Amino acid sequence: MKQYNCLWFLMLMMVTGASWAYGSGSSSKACAKPEFTHFTPAENTEVAAGSAFSFTASANTYSNTIKVAVKGLPATLNVTPRTEGGFQVSGTIPASLKGVYARIAITADGQNNCKGDGGWLVKIAE
Repeated sequence: MKQYNCLWFLMLMMVTGASWAYGSGSSSKACAKPEFTHFTPAENTEVAAGSAFSFTASANTYSNTIKVAVKGLPATLNVTPRTEGGFQVSGTIPASLKGVYARIAITADGQNNCKGDGGWLVKIAE
């Protein structure tokens, strides 16, 4: 009887070892956050209230999730697909902001539930 118990134990160990081998791989996908580049106007530039701004969002960005706030105030955006991939995003600085430094803050969602953020600082003239 002892011989059968050892045999069962050995078979059980082989089966569980094989099942661990299948489950050990990583099933999560890599997170590639959306990236933002080509900021206009340039960082720390003095601009007039109500002037235009623009930037480029990477191809892994979901365009309907792009949001921009200028010193906490939401900006209305125009998002256009680019032929090279990605999106050209433009908007205007709120006219109510005058004589202050303001961050143009960007947030967006990307593939695999990755969230990206970015932005730049401008000085708004009186």
